[in-house]
Amino acid sequence: MKTSDVERNHHQAEINGINMHVVEQGQEQGIPVIFCHGFPHTWYSWSRQMDALSGCGYRCFAPDMRGMGLTDAPTDSNCYGVDSITADLLGLLDHFRLEQAVFVGLDFGAFAVYDLAMQFPERVSCIIGLENPAAPHNPEVPPLTEYAALAERNFLHIEYFRPVGPADRDLNAAPREFLHKVFFALSGAYDFSEVMAKPPGITYLEALPEAPPLPWNWLSEEDFERYVSAYEHSGFTGGLNWYRSMDLKWQQRKAFEGRQSAVPAYFIGSERDVDLEHFHGDDPISLMRAQFPDLRRVEMIPEAGHLVQLENSSAVNGYLIEFLKEHAALTSGTY
Repeated sequence: MKTSDVERNHHQAEINGINMHVVEQGQEQGIPVIFCHGFPHTWYSWSRQMDALSGCGYRCFAPDMRGMGLTDAPTDSNCYGVDSITADLLGLLDHFRLEQAVFVGLDFGAFAVYDLAMQFPERVSCIIGLENPAAPHNPEVPPLTEYAALAERNFLHIEYFRPVGPADRDLNAAPREFLHKVFFALSGAYDFSEVMAKPPGITYLEALPEAPPLPWNWLSEEDFERYVSAYEHSGFTGGLNWYRSMDLKWQQRKAFEGRQSAVPAYFIGSERDVDLEHFHGDDPISLMRAQFPDLRRVEMIPEAGHLVQLENSSAVNGYLIEFLKEHAALTSGTY
């Protein structure tokens, strides 16, 4: 039986100077697991995982990350650096009086989890990354400079997002069309490299494919409407600021470049993920292992794309539960 929103607690809390929306599900005495989403998502992207894990006794939390959903969205991209986002997660732990938690992240949420575990390992019992094994990193060239050069030849959404104004207006004017197209393009049913093969100088809406009508086998019309409603409320500027702050994050990460974290790590990827194919080099897992040498398991899910926790929820849920049981056994159940 599907867990309903009635069994979830929605919190609005002042954390790190912003009003943050956090959804909690599960028994208070359960081991805490915090889910961090990426763009264009909200806390609801983790609802199926929260249902599964809370049913196994875990206490789940899923914030709307800074800039998205019902969490405040500062308009200045400098408010989206590593320091700000890490402080958001530390503040969340403190607000709920949690000494430690398991952190699960996908996309920008994965990078946020890795940054936290690198800087404050004592607050993280283990990390589980999905799709993105490490923040893309060229020690010589700031990422937005690198992506701008790539975008001279072909369309690249990161470069399209960089200037303040055009992308904001385009996406805010058509949230339903954008989300419909981008969710399909990021899924295993489409090859996202086709988007990046388009010529420069066009909009993202023009570069994205037409999507088949809903429902899909992994996304219902009801679920889709939740994302549309959320972004109609928030707009897209907050999410775009995660991209616009890439150079700032790159600079801030230099402070812990070359360091390793002893936090235990797990990873779930998918065989048709655009990020694993195009943005993490020839050996993506080695990038994660270089930072987290206690990388205990890596699992790849066939057929799925970047939205793996939605596209194959049962496989992801199964691995999450396996990882957490293994971690508890290896740590004698202490957190």
